[in-house]
Amino acid sequence: MKGLYFQKSSTNEEITFVFQERENLPVTEDNYVKLQVKACALSQINTKLLAEMKMEKEFFPVGREIAGIVLDGILPLDSEDPGLCEVVRVHEHYLVHKPEKVTWTEAAGTIRDGVRAYTALHYLSHLSSGKSVLIMDGASALGMIAIQLAHHRGAKVISTAGSLEDKQCLERLRPSLARVIDVSNGKAHVAESCLEETGGLGVDIVLDAGVRLYSKDDEPAVKLQLLPHKHDIITLLGVGGHWVTTEENLQLDPPDSHCLFLKGATVAFLNDEVWNLSNVQQGKYLCILKDVMEKLSSGVFRPQLDEPIPLYEAKVSMEVVQKNQGRKKQVVQF
Repeated sequence: MKGLYFQKSSTNEEITFVFQERENLPVTEDNYVKLQVKACALSQINTKLLAEMKMEKEFFPVGREIAGIVLDGILPLDSEDPGLCEVVRVHEHYLVHKPEKVTWTEAAGTIRDGVRAYTALHYLSHLSSGKSVLIMDGASALGMIAIQLAHHRGAKVISTAGSLEDKQCLERLRPSLARVIDVSNGKAHVAESCLEETGGLGVDIVLDAGVRLYSKDDEPAVKLQLLPHKHDIITLLGVGGHWVTTEENLQLDPPDSHCLFLKGATVAFLNDEVWNLSNVQQGKYLCILKDVMEKLSSGVFRPQLDEPIPLYEAKVSMEVVQKNQGRKKQVVQF
């Protein structure tokens, strides 16, 4: 029985993905189950986090968002088993029942981004009806789920689009967005657009997809230049607002902090792995998993999934995902 693993080069720069023959699973221990995998979604591997947590190995298992018989869930960060394998062994505390009307690929392809959206909008920023929300890069897999969750809670949603295709995709959403800001040409002013849409009050919640820490001339990559500057985010944030950032190396200077202080605003970091790194709030984590599946079953969540791929294409697809070159969620179907 083969599984997919990733291996770092000796220089710790290049990542390669390889199929490895696995030994037979050990006899199931108490509270563990054997799960026959039907689908596994692909997500980027945070190699920096693994290094900081001292969890690096020569071969690290790939694939953690799985759906199978009879259960589905997210494998913990320290799992020895790759999700991209026919059978895995997993503790029952990381599993949740899949509703009958939800397909295997939908379950695997939604659960990770569902957890991220819930963490950002519910636990970190206390989303409620009537609030205004800016979701950056709304046409991404996470952005779509976050938009749908915000609309479901009765929020007013603004989003950004990095291409004409993304803009058209966001404009077709129902219920419709309050505004779609096209940043593809680098000329759109995100802060001005948000302040105009909110009557100068600013937005209550911002979920970014990365920010620029320096001026455009100092940013090395063209793609980074399409991101808003941190000053733009602070400017468009309303009084008592919440900024949820995916930028793990965010640097705030004293003037930035002073402006946030005057607004009584908060900055929170979106690390969806925190639920797996500590078991203190295991009950809340399972509640999120269950609610994600229920909203998927009821049609609140409509994930943007690519066509399912067979296992033998997983290596090539994972290389694309790791480079963050895909838009829709990739799911391997068994």
